[in-house]
Amino acid sequence: MKYFWSLLLILAVSLSSFSQVFTSADEESQFEEPISWDSHLEKENDSIYKISFTAKLEKGWHLYAQDIEEGGPIPTNFTFTNPGVAFELVGETSEPNVPTIFDAVFGMEIKYFEDEATFFQTIKVLDKDAVIEVEVEFMVCNDSKCLPPDVVPFQFSVADNSVNKGYANEEITPLDIQKTKDLTLDLQGWDAYKPEVEDKDGFLNIFLLGFLGGLIALLTPCVFPMIPLTVSFFTKGAKTRKQGLMNAILYGLFIFLIYLLLSLPFHLLDSLAPEILNNISTNVTLNIVFFVIFIIFAFSFFGYYEITLPTSWSSKMDDKASSIGGVVGIFFMALTLALVSFSCTGPILGSLLGGSLSSDGGATQLSFGMGGFGLALALPFALFALFPNWLNSLPKSGGWLNTVKVVLGFLELGLAFKFLSNADLVEHWGILKREIFIGIWILVAIGLMLYLFGIIRFPHDGPKKKLTKTRFGFGALTFIFVLYLFPGLSNSSFANLKLLSGFPPPLFYSIYEKDTQGPLGLKAYKSWEKGLEIAKQENKPIMIDFTGWACVNCRKMEEQVWSDPAVYEVLKNNYVLISLYVDDREDLPQQEQFSYVRANGSIKKIKTIGDKWATFQTVNFQNNSQPFYVLLDTDLNLLNSPIGYTPNEKEYLAWLNQGVQKVETE
Repeated sequence: MKYFWSLLLILAVSLSSFSQVFTSADEESQFEEPISWDSHLEKENDSIYKISFTAKLEKGWHLYAQDIEEGGPIPTNFTFTNPGVAFELVGETSEPNVPTIFDAVFGMEIKYFEDEATFFQTIKVLDKDAVIEVEVEFMVCNDSKCLPPDVVPFQFSVADNSVNKGYANEEITPLDIQKTKDLTLDLQGWDAYKPEVEDKDGFLNIFLLGFLGGLIALLTPCVFPMIPLTVSFFTKGAKTRKQGLMNAILYGLFIFLIYLLLSLPFHLLDSLAPEILNNISTNVTLNIVFFVIFIIFAFSFFGYYEITLPTSWSSKMDDKASSIGGVVGIFFMALTLALVSFSCTGPILGSLLGGSLSSDGGATQLSFGMGGFGLALALPFALFALFPNWLNSLPKSGGWLNTVKVVLGFLELGLAFKFLSNADLVEHWGILKREIFIGIWILVAIGLMLYLFGIIRFPHDGPKKKLTKTRFGFGALTFIFVLYLFPGLSNSSFANLKLLSGFPPPLFYSIYEKDTQGPLGLKAYKSWEKGLEIAKQENKPIMIDFTGWACVNCRKMEEQVWSDPAVYEVLKNNYVLISLYVDDREDLPQQEQFSYVRANGSIKKIKTIGDKWATFQTVNFQNNSQPFYVLLDTDLNLLNSPIGYTPNEKEYLAWLNQGVQKVETE
C-alpha cells in the first residue's frame, strides 16, 4: 500500500501529458508536381464551341473550387484574353458539383476536388481565325502542405481545332536569365543536407502512455476487485492447473484484442476522408465537444452519477459466457468485463481518444494507444494466473479505490479546459487568456488539495477517518503545485511555467499583451533582402518561413507549434524571422517582372510578390511546398536540414535549438 500513492502520482502525471504527444513525419525536400492539366476544344455548331479543362491530381491532393470567399484559400480561376473581340463567353465556367466542407482554420465553407475535376466553358466564335488564350490559375494542397499558386496557359485555334499549352512565341531574354540569377543564393553547406526520414517514436510514446492509462484503470473500483475473482475462477475451475493457466492467459489476450479492435472504425474514417482526423486539433466544434465530454466524465468520477452502458448488454454477454464453453465462452467473459467496467474505463478511454485524434498520428496513433491500454488491463490476469501467490500481496478493496476515481476526476476537469483553450486559440475569442486558464487550474488544484486533506467530500466517500501521512503528503504536494501556478498570473519573467509548457495558452495570448504585428505578435520581415540586412545588423541567424496566406498547415504550425512558449521565445529572441508569402497577389513593379524557365522546360511568368518568393524557394532549395523552414547564418551557411510541416512542438524546438547551437560553436 505504501507504494500505491507514488504509482498513482506517476501514472496521473503521465496520463495528463499524453494530449501533447505527437507523431512526426518530416517531409523530404523535393519539387512536387501533383497536378496535370489537359484541355480540349469541341465544336457544337458553326459558332458555338465548348472548351474543357481537366485537372488530374495525385492521391491525397485537392484543388480548390472557383467560388471561395475572400480570406480563404486561392480559388481556381480561368482568365480569357480579350473576350468580346474574336469570341464571346456564353455563361460562366462550370465545375463538378461536390459538397462543401467547413474549414475551421479559415472559418468558412470551402469546396475542393480530388482525383479528377473537369471544368467547361462555352464560347461563341465571332472570328473563324480566332486564337483563344486562357490562363488557369490554381492552388493545390494535401493534408500536410500546400503548393504556391500556379498558372497554366492554353491557346486554342478555332481554324484547326488545335490546343497548345504554354505561351505563344515566348522567348527568354538575357534579362530574364539575369533576374533568375539575382534570386539565387550562394548557399554554403547544401551538400550536407539530407532529407529527414519519418520518425516513429511518437507511436511508441502513445503506446506507453496508453499502457499507463490502462494501469490507472486497473486501480478503479470497477476493475481492481475483478482481478482476484477472475483469476481464482480460472485457476480453481479448470480440471488441471495447466488448463487454468491457459484459460487465464487467453482471457487476457481477448481483453487486449477487444480494446485494439475499438480503434478500427477510426481507420475506416481515416481512409475515407483523412482530413476528418487530421483537422480535429483545429476543429472548434470537436474541441468544444471534447470539453463537454471531459466535464461529464469528471463529475462521473466525483460520484454524482455513473456513465454505464445498457445493463442488458452486459447481461447478455454474461449469459453467453455462462452457456458457451471453451474459447468462445472466454471471449464473451472478456467482453463482459469491458462492458461492466465502462463506467471507470470510459473516461480514461475518452481522454486517450481526444489526445490521440487531436494529434497528427490520427487512427494509427489511436491504435497504438488502445493497444497499450488493453495490454495493461490484460497483463494482471495472465501474470496472477501464472503466479497465484502474488494475489496475497494485493491491497484489499476499500475506500482508496474511490479516492483514485475522485483524483482522476480532478485531472479530467483540468484537461477539459485544455480542449476549450484549443478552440479559443483558433477562433481568437479571448475568453481563455493565459491568466484565466491558469486561474482555473489553480481552482481545480485547490479543490484536489482540499479533497486530499479531507475538507471536501464526495457522494461515494466512506466515513471520515483520520488523515493518513501519505494522503497528507500528497495534499502538501498539490499545495506546492498551486504555489507554482500563481506566478503564471503575473506579467513578469516568472510567468513562464516551463514545466507546463504546451498546456496553458502561450505567453503572448495574455491579458497583458496586445501586440499583433506579425504571426503571434512576432516581428516578421516580408522581404528576404530586408530581413538579411536586419540579421547582419543584429548579428543573429535567420529563419526563412516559406508560408502562404491561404496555407492551412502554415496556420496550424503558427497556432499550435509556434504558440508553444519555449518555441515562441526562441523565435522571438534568437532568430530574425523572414516570412515569405508565396501566394501574395500584390503585383511586382514592372521592371522586376520576368519569365522563369522551370526544370521541366515550361515558362512561369513572375508577376507578383508571391511568384517571386515561390521561385526563390524553388531555385535555392529545390522545394515548392509550404510550410517550409530554413535556418541560415548571415554568411548563408545552412545550420541544419530544412524541414516542412512538423506538428510536434518538442521536435520543432530541438530543430531550432540545433541551429542556435551551431551558430554559438562557430
